[in-house]
Amino acid sequence: MSTVSALAPRLARLAPMLPLALLLWPPAAREASAQRPMVYATIDSLRHIQSVEPRLGPPGTTVEIYTENLPPQAKIHVGIGAMRAGFEALGEGEQQMWGEVSATVRVPRYAGWERPLVFIIFNGIFSPIGISDPFHVTNEEGMVQRTGRITDEGLGCVTMRDQDEYMYALSGDLEGLKPGDEVVVEGAISIEGPCGESDSIAVARWRAVDGRS
Repeated sequence: MSTVSALAPRLARLAPMLPLALLLWPPAAREASAQRPMVYATIDSLRHIQSVEPRLGPPGTTVEIYTENLPPQAKIHVGIGAMRAGFEALGEGEQQMWGEVSATVRVPRYAGWERPLVFIIFNGIFSPIGISDPFHVTNEEGMVQRTGRITDEGLGCVTMRDQDEYMYALSGDLEGLKPGDEVVVEGAISIEGPCGESDSIAVARWRAVDGRS
């Protein structure tokens, strides 16, 4: 599910957050990156990072990023973070002959299952130029937890928007839920759901934010 247009207004300011191990650049470059001061940038436009594989997994998962649709840049920086919580630029690189950008990163061991992460590519002056679809960090049972509101998207299925405005199609025992309800759901996630282009959660348990379940 492409979410670039929905996410752009929420990325007006960026700050360091997740110190991942970026495997693409040598140790010296990573050490220099770790010493950078807090980064702020204003977003003018973002392009969709074309490939993130896999898009879900536990902390420590190695992720391959590839895209060839970014404007030519002398230098690029790759970072990761959570919406409205900030990003950290982790290293530098150059686009290849045809503009391709590829990187290998590892999801941090301490990443939580409560919200998705996104990968972001900056140009040489730390202006964001590309953002990925969400990566879903799973717990030891292969599940995620999401807090959000039940919505009516007109798709013929139960849907939820989380705190970052990502949409999920929900399945399972959802009796009593109606649009507008604020809930916390836990369940197995799939990026190939049956409801439009939304990722889906097979809900194992849920509770209302006010404690009802």
